[in-house]
Amino acid sequence: MKQIILCFSLMLCINAMFIAGSFAQANSQLLKNFMPVSIYNTPKTVVSKAAFPAIDMHSHDYAETQTDIDNWVKTMDSVGMAKTLILTYSTGKSFDSAVDKYKRYPTRFEIWCGFDYTGFGTPGWEKRAVAELERCYKKGARGVGELGDKGEGELYSKPTPGVGVHIDNPAMKPLLQKCGELKMPVSIHISEDAWMYANPDSTNDGLMNADKWHVNMNKPGKLDHDQLMAGLATAVGQNPKTIFIACHLANCCANLEPLGKMFDKYPNFYADIAARMGEISPVPKYSGDFITKYQDRFVFGTDNGMDSYMYRSSFHILESADEHFYEVNQYHYHWALFGLHLTKEVLKKVYQTNAEKILNHK
Repeated sequence: MKQIILCFSLMLCINAMFIAGSFAQANSQLLKNFMPVSIYNTPKTVVSKAAFPAIDMHSHDYAETQTDIDNWVKTMDSVGMAKTLILTYSTGKSFDSAVDKYKRYPTRFEIWCGFDYTGFGTPGWEKRAVAELERCYKKGARGVGELGDKGEGELYSKPTPGVGVHIDNPAMKPLLQKCGELKMPVSIHISEDAWMYANPDSTNDGLMNADKWHVNMNKPGKLDHDQLMAGLATAVGQNPKTIFIACHLANCCANLEPLGKMFDKYPNFYADIAARMGEISPVPKYSGDFITKYQDRFVFGTDNGMDSYMYRSSFHILESADEHFYEVNQYHYHWALFGLHLTKEVLKKVYQTNAEKILNHK
């Protein structure tokens, strides 16, 4: 009997040590190393090619060599991408260089320029900036972008960003009007998503991205998301002949209502879905219903490089009805994703016809 009790006690001790070790292992894990694998044996759809020839309305000058561009075109062919817009942010020699770089494929790439903020606020700046815009147009620019404002003014344009200059600044009026005259759409990144403003602590739903992209609001005069949206609405409303495209669903992924209000009010306003697959796919019904409701206002975009997996990951989310899968490496969030399962009618508009309407705007 003593031997049995001793053996039983030993087993309890071993089990306790095993459990304690498991808890210790779990407690030592870092969130940044958490790479969950779905336990659900649910259907898995492979979407190798977009349902319709797609136009990427939000990409950048990722290619470093002509060989890179050649390979990019081959990738585009393999995944069903008809055309890619290169948003250069640039004016001057930098813009000219980008045009020359991609000129071998005039039907596959379209090059957009930035605004020239050099000497902003000095006498004659507006005329000089408009003149440079017209020069870029003659060189081949067919749109402007990506402009960007996270609260402290336009930060993307090269060689000179528009520090402290917001899109609704009265001095911007001549440029935005000229864009309308030249039929040059304006692509603009406004603010960031909700979790970028929240404290990057244990309560933050998008912690890993929120920590990396945290927006510090402790700066005098810095505009928040609502103020930036209001400024954008002013610019869109004051320039009805100019098409505006809000990048990344205007960073309203956590609350799409403000975006919907702008769609309802301004017929010259659109949004791309670039680099926000990880934000909209955790709530597929909410996001899918919204995109379906405003199916005439959304355009496809990537903003994530040139590789085939990146494209196919986006197609998978837009087209499939797959449930509870992860793309931590692609989107850097640790939450499960779901397919939106958009209809063919909606997909055709998002992938193709809405972009064609914008690009062929007369």
